[in-house]
Amino acid sequence: MIGPVIEPVTLVAPAKLTLSLRVTGVRDDGFHLIDAEMVTLDLADTLHLSDGDGLELVDGTTGEGLDVGDGDDNLVRRALALIGRRAHVRLEKRIPAGAGLGGGSADAAAVLRWAGHTDLETAARLGADVAFCLVGGRARVEGIGEVVEPLPFEPRTLTLWTPPFGCSTPAVYRAWDELGGPRGDHGNDLEPAALAVEPRLAEWRDRLAALAGARPRLAGSGSTWFVEGAFPGEGRVVVHTTPAEGPTGAS
Repeated sequence: MIGPVIEPVTLVAPAKLTLSLRVTGVRDDGFHLIDAEMVTLDLADTLHLSDGDGLELVDGTTGEGLDVGDGDDNLVRRALALIGRRAHVRLEKRIPAGAGLGGGSADAAAVLRWAGHTDLETAARLGADVAFCLVGGRARVEGIGEVVEPLPFEPRTLTLWTPPFGCSTPAVYRAWDELGGPRGDHGNDLEPAALAVEPRLAEWRDRLAALAGARPRLAGSGSTWFVEGAFPGEGRVVVHTTPAEGPTGAS
């Protein structure tokens, strides 16, 4: 039986950043195996849970309503179904969609953490990044995302630049297969495939490189580029890594 949310609660869902990513194999079921280093950022969505049912999506900066998309396929709804709970969720989005920053996974992980769900294998079945987002901090992530080995926290300042378009993770992995499994020359094996899927990425990479004086790295399957250091300006976001949260991340 699905029980109601008794008390309203606010959850914080921090973004994740994939600092490095190697694709180490492909399982018989088509899922790709990875060896990655991921960190939690101080960029976050906010979820307000209250008694009832439904999902309301708003821009976390303007308060403008956003399209929820396909109902039952939403990761927040799937996370609630996994834990057997019902809630009305007002989700304030600050993590851009399709940016490689784990926005949907972070939201789902916040719900699981609130419910005390700690099973990383079931979390990873919701999405490859959900297990890491459930643990947070800094970690080495392997398998299809379900193997999360915490690493010592390292404070870092980074600049993100997300183009006004996203990258489809399934499309990028398909392209990686079609290209014969290339190895990225800058710490991310998915970078060549992402550039093949979305050639416009190169322009944004080069613009950030010119500003920072360093070669940017692609965040996961894209579309965000990042560099070490603070380079504030229009469209760019300066972020900091954060340690793992407490048990719930709720207030």
